[in-house]
Amino acid sequence: MVDALKIESNPISRRDSFNIRDTHTRNLKPFNSGDIKILLLENISQKAVDILKKAGYQVEYHTKALDKETLIERIKDVHAVGIRSKTKLTEEVLSHANKLLTIGCFCIGTNQVDLNYAASRGICVFNSPFSNSRSVAELVIAEIILLSRQLGDRSREMHEGVWNKVSKGCYEIRGKTLGIVGYGHIGTQLGVLAESVGMHVIWYDVVPLMSIGMGRSAGSLDELLSESDFVSLHVPETPDTKNMISTRELSVMKKGSYLINASRGTVVDIEALAASLKSGHLAGAAVDVYPKEPFANGPGFESPLRNCPNTLLTPHIGGSTEEAQRMIGVEVATAITKFIDSGASINAVNFPQCDLRDIPSTDMTTLRIVNVHQNVPGVLKQLNNILANYNVNKQISDSKGDVAYFMADVTVNDQKEINTIYEHIADMNESIITHTDPMSSSTANESTGVREEVLRRFIESGERERLQEILRSKLNESGWQDRVKDKCQKIIHESGPDVDKLTVNDVVEQVTPLARTMVPEDVKAEILEDVRAFVYRVLPEADS
Repeated sequence: MVDALKIESNPISRRDSFNIRDTHTRNLKPFNSGDIKILLLENISQKAVDILKKAGYQVEYHTKALDKETLIERIKDVHAVGIRSKTKLTEEVLSHANKLLTIGCFCIGTNQVDLNYAASRGICVFNSPFSNSRSVAELVIAEIILLSRQLGDRSREMHEGVWNKVSKGCYEIRGKTLGIVGYGHIGTQLGVLAESVGMHVIWYDVVPLMSIGMGRSAGSLDELLSESDFVSLHVPETPDTKNMISTRELSVMKKGSYLINASRGTVVDIEALAASLKSGHLAGAAVDVYPKEPFANGPGFESPLRNCPNTLLTPHIGGSTEEAQRMIGVEVATAITKFIDSGASINAVNFPQCDLRDIPSTDMTTLRIVNVHQNVPGVLKQLNNILANYNVNKQISDSKGDVAYFMADVTVNDQKEINTIYEHIADMNESIITHTDPMSSSTANESTGVREEVLRRFIESGERERLQEILRSKLNESGWQDRVKDKCQKIIHESGPDVDKLTVNDVVEQVTPLARTMVPEDVKAEILEDVRAFVYRVLPEADS
């Protein structure tokens, strides 16, 4: 994949580029942002929609997941897709995504995406590993209190008209021990909250970590299970964690203890848990995730845990708070925008993580090159040979598994050089995909060659005359006059008897791509006078 953007102006030195502190940095948009199509599924936060629309993208929004056939059809022409946990982006689905650049998982987990296949297609996947940590931790604290007081059963009984005031088997949580399996972002926050209500905290993780607060690490999973009054699971879905809590592990837990799972549904053997609850070995459980979850809201949920004593069942809502969804929306939508606009892949799940510092708005001779290729010997040599005759301001490369990622900012002088660089890199056998981006055609160059932020920067700097000079130069280089004449003749022919109703403004809007770019209105009006004057001259000629 190769993406590029270049705008002509006075060059800036490498030293100035490094030292400048310009708040008006360039957003390199390798595509016309209006051409970028985003598909958002599963009721993703409106904040994410706002961010993506503000970036100029076309956003298609759905409150629910799509069935596989519909998803395959919709994903064919989009550049980015945003999902939560229900949508499954398998190899079969992704094989139809001919234009897809990036996937945003607006959640923590990414097991619903075939990450390796996505990487092999040059598709970068982002998630939100931090944003809902507090929401999940708070839910677990609430469930600990509910279980210790048997409030789930008491509430159900009251709804059934049964008054059952009891204290047997009900406890305060102060002084009890909470065992946390998986001491990551959620686990550490949970530990802090638990200590604040007087609990003792022990934790177990496969990675050596530093304890937060007064918590201490357990030497093994069995040690944690045997010492804890409450066990809360916060681990990812991997082959190693599948059924990590089953009959043997449940038997190791203290009699009368409680199990909470708000991580992944495959982590707990549900049949074994139901048996342990019904036998009375466990005093209760709270489960938010399941091995198989319904595709949509409504009746039909089945589980061996239904009607088990003192068992709280929730429909995968651990991170479902307004605050968490808003923060997830901001985090993932921002990552998608940065990847599309500038190639930044920081915090990608399946991709090498690369980024280059922003280009100041005063530097407008720089071409940014972004290439995804197979991680095999010799590719960097090819890339550097292609760029050997150019001033490379900065570059970075990294690899992950079979995929490598290359970014470079290069100073170029004209459109022919851009095309040459693009074609040579695209023709490498090791390039995973090559997009026919807008820089490959003169019409697209006109629509992407001038960006709103750069134009406004010119105006703010008092360089209006220089701006107009650049715009007129670009307009003249595009060979627009021949196309205007042809278009005028076509408009007149198609108008028939209504030709007298045509105005110059109508024609101008149809014949110049510049009229459809994000040029500020006051500047556009002045530059389009060139086109307007030409249309006045050409209309009588076309009419004759």
